[in-house]
Amino acid sequence: QELEAEILDDTAGALWTRKGLDQQTIKEGPEYFQRIVVAIDPSVTSTEESDECGLVVAAIDREGKGYLLEDASDVMPPDEWCERAVQLYKKWNADLIVAETNQGGDLVESMLRTVDKNIPYKKVHAYRGKIIRAEPVANLYTQGKCYHLGCFPVLEDQLCTWTPDDPESPDRLDALVYAFTELMIDSMDVPDLGGINFKGLAEKSYRKNPFGF
Repeated sequence: QELEAEILDDTAGALWTRKGLDQQTIKEGPEYFQRIVVAIDPSVTSTEESDECGLVVAAIDREGKGYLLEDASDVMPPDEWCERAVQLYKKWNADLIVAETNQGGDLVESMLRTVDKNIPYKKVHAYRGKIIRAEPVANLYTQGKCYHLGCFPVLEDQLCTWTPDDPESPDRLDALVYAFTELMIDSMDVPDLGGINFKGLAEKSYRKNPFGF
C-alpha cells in the first residue's frame, strides 16, 4: 500500500496488519444488517492538543459477520460529537449508541439526551487495559469475521501502528473495539441463521442497508 509515495510497513507488535485489512476491505455488503451500533470514545476538550473523539458506526449481519460502516472521528467539543453521534444513529437507523465512560461518566449520557432524550444508550467502563480489550476484536479480523465497507485510511493506519507501549491514545481504534465488542463479543447469543429460508421474513427484524450496498 502506498500513501503520498510513502510505503506503509507493518509495525512490530501491532494487532492488525495492512495486508489483512486490504483483504477484508469490500465494496458491497449484505442487503440486511441484524444490528447497527454507534460507538464513542469521548474526548472532553477540543484544543489543538486534545485527543480525537473516536466515533464509528458498525453492524453485524445475519451470519454473525461484522462490518465497519463509517468513521466520523475528529477533534470536537463534547456538544459537537454528541450531535454527530445522534445524527449517525438516525442516518444508519441504528439500534444503540455505546460510549466509554472513563472520562465524563454519566455526563456523556446526559449530554446525548439533551440532543435526543429517547436515544438508546449503553455505557461501557473500561476496567481492562487497551491491549486486553483489543485482542479479541483483532482475533475476529484474523478469523475473517470483520470487514470494512470502503477504505478508512486514518483509522486503519492507527490499527496497524498502535502498540501497547505507544503513549498516544488510539481513539479511533478504541471506538471500533467498543463497537465490535458490543456486536460480536458481549452479545454471544446472536443466532447462527445459516440455512434458514428468509422468504417472507419481516423486514423489521433485518433492516435493509440504507445505502444499498
